[in-house]
Amino acid sequence: MKKSTASWSVCFLGALLLLSTMCEALRPTISMLFLIAMQESTGGSSLPDCSHACGPCSPCKRVMVSFKCTVAESCPIVYRCMCKGKYYHINLWLQSTICQQFMRRHVLVKFICFLDYGLFLPYHSGASSDTMGFLMEDLPEEMLVNIVRRIDQTADRNSISLVSKRLYAIDGEQRDFLRVGCGLHPAIEALTSLCIRFPNIKKLEIVYSGWMSNLGKQLDNQGLFVLSSNCHSLTELTLSFCSFINDSGLAYLSSCRNLRSLKLNFAPAISSNGILSLVVGCKNLSALHLIRCMKVSSFEWLEYLGKLGKLEDLSIKNCRAISEHDLIKLGPGWNNLKRLEFEMDAYYRYPKIYDSSSVEKWLRHQGCYKNLRDLSLVNCIIAPGRWLSYLLGRCEALERLHLDMCIAVEDTDMIALSHKSRNLTSMSIRLPSQFLAPVFPSSPLRLTDESLKALAINCLMLEVFELSFSNGEFPSFHCFSQSGILALIQTCPIRVLVLDSACFFNDSGMEALGSSPYLQTLKLIRCQEVTDKGMQLIQRCPLLTDLYLCKCLGVTDSGLKPLIGLCKLKYLKIEDCPQISEKGVQGTAMFISYKQDSSWLY
Repeated sequence: MKKSTASWSVCFLGALLLLSTMCEALRPTISMLFLIAMQESTGGSSLPDCSHACGPCSPCKRVMVSFKCTVAESCPIVYRCMCKGKYYHINLWLQSTICQQFMRRHVLVKFICFLDYGLFLPYHSGASSDTMGFLMEDLPEEMLVNIVRRIDQTADRNSISLVSKRLYAIDGEQRDFLRVGCGLHPAIEALTSLCIRFPNIKKLEIVYSGWMSNLGKQLDNQGLFVLSSNCHSLTELTLSFCSFINDSGLAYLSSCRNLRSLKLNFAPAISSNGILSLVVGCKNLSALHLIRCMKVSSFEWLEYLGKLGKLEDLSIKNCRAISEHDLIKLGPGWNNLKRLEFEMDAYYRYPKIYDSSSVEKWLRHQGCYKNLRDLSLVNCIIAPGRWLSYLLGRCEALERLHLDMCIAVEDTDMIALSHKSRNLTSMSIRLPSQFLAPVFPSSPLRLTDESLKALAINCLMLEVFELSFSNGEFPSFHCFSQSGILALIQTCPIRVLVLDSACFFNDSGMEALGSSPYLQTLKLIRCQEVTDKGMQLIQRCPLLTDLYLCKCLGVTDSGLKPLIGLCKLKYLKIEDCPQISEKGVQGTAMFISYKQDSSWLY
């Protein structure tokens, strides 16, 4: 019976806390009801034990304190211990399980609203200073720490830190993530203050996106020295558009022994020497992201990371001095690598001729790719004899594959991939236009339905499939067809299907999708052969909840009309479809997003 009463009290308490943001006039009533709920949860009329509450004071006796009522109901009663005219608060929170039950609810921010008054229960004008209720100081340290930990919104954290010195200090000790940028001014002084305020920071992002000279001087090498000297718990660091930082700054960061993740986005002054000094000092580095670092080449740092063997996440984007073949220098480091993201600058992409010794180096590491789960290749050249073609057929644990504008991909590559990567769950392919195909005249770009059929037979865990063509210029008779897509849908448990500029996909394909037992999300972008007839057929799909149409000229309001009032769709997003009106989408889904811009037609 007590458990049932306590459970009801917690639910009742949660409802009261949600009302705490209402008008000022309701606050005394809420406070009284909150006290009643607290009293019920702690056993109602049970009396507190004062034998150890007053310390050395004697005699210690129990007294009854009553608040001045503001509601018609009977006033709640609170017991306190008193000795020689001085009151000692009874911490009812430690006598009940309501604390643990309350902390499981998502109402912590509302709970802090009560603390904004400086009291756990507000002081009423008719009560003396000795009958205020539970003061902030009555709450145990462990409870306040637990509260602060569960508040993850920065704005909420900033608000509660202004309530009292206790919360200010606890927030400073517990906050482990900060994101700062152009407002860091003056940079050195501001960063020093932040390091003192938050000594246990673990994750820090410094982003100078949109910075101009009138916003003050950027963070420089001295700032990184301050960071490395004060934030000894730092494990993740992101530096974006920090143009005042060079190799000397990274040398300071090498003293951060706990650093496990470093992300550099547009650091034009940093070279390979700086990266090498960092990886030599930070031996626990497991994630390294280099984006638009123009002066960084493959050099010795990649070999050193390979020897350490702790790198799990490597991302290199648009670093012009690093080619895809340079990644062979990672050597034995491929054993632990779980995620690889490599993107070449499209304007600096060109084929190279490699000697046989390069291929032999890859053959020595043929068993090193067993842990690679996430592979993303953008603007890369995949051709027989090159390492990317070799890599695709040897990733046993691969789960996610993204190929974007990669040249010279063939059926043999995709078939080899399907045979080895049977755990593949997500695949995204964006193919270049026919004008980029003749890079290798002897090996023309050729992908057919044979690739999709191989995936359908071997990759029986595939759930997400995205296919797009750049600018709709790729001719359908040189690539996949509708039958290949449907073979994949009918065999694999495809939940998400995205087709962009698939000129071969029409109403017949939509009819086949209507019988798909797993399809939940469908995105059609620039699929001009799909008409109202096809849209009316797709409503038969049993699990379809999300529908996204963008720049589809063949679909009108009539195609969506059968969906009105069915409550079948949860999300419907319409963008730049000139024949679909805002009125025509009303009532078709629970949540609707509508945007119309016809400028793309001209």
